[in-house]
Amino acid sequence: MTDPSSLPYRPNVGAALFNHAGKILIARRIEHQAVLSHPWQLPQGGIDPGEDPAIAVMRELREEIGTNAAIILGSIAEWLSYDFPPEIRISLGTRHRGQRQRWFALRFTGTDDLIRLDADAHQEFSAWRWADLAEIPALAVPFKRHIYERIARDFAVFAKPEGE
Repeated sequence: MTDPSSLPYRPNVGAALFNHAGKILIARRIEHQAVLSHPWQLPQGGIDPGEDPAIAVMRELREEIGTNAAIILGSIAEWLSYDFPPEIRISLGTRHRGQRQRWFALRFTGTDDLIRLDADAHQEFSAWRWADLAEIPALAVPFKRHIYERIARDFAVFAKPEGE
C-alpha cells in the first residue's frame, strides 16, 4: 500500500458564489453519501493541465451548476490544501493525497432559474440553496473544515448585499 504522504495533491479550484443579497451558494453532493457525514459543499473541481485557475473556476461553475453567469470579485492569494481521509481516497479511487486549491469569490450575475444541477452529463449535486457565509464551516466535512473557515474569514467582505 502506498504511503499517502508520498502522493501528489490534485490541482483544484473552488468557487464561493455570492448572490446579490450576499448569500453563498452551497450544494449537496450526490456521490459518496455513505462516507460523507456532511454532504454540503461549495462548487469545486480540477484544473486541467496548463489551464489558468480563473478560467478553470468559470468552467467548473458551468459544469457543476449549469451556469457561469458570474464575475470574479477576488481570490485567496495562496493555495490551500487538504488531505483525503483513507475511506474517501478509496471511495474515489484516486492516486492523490488530497487537493491543493485556489479559491475565488464570485458575484452571481444571473437569476436563480439559470442554476441547473442537471446541465452536465455527470451531475454532482442533488440540491442547492443560498446560505449565510457563517454557516459553511459547520456544513463542511471535517477534513475540509479548515478551508471553509478560511473562506468564511477571507471572503466576509463579499457576504453583504450588493451596493453596501
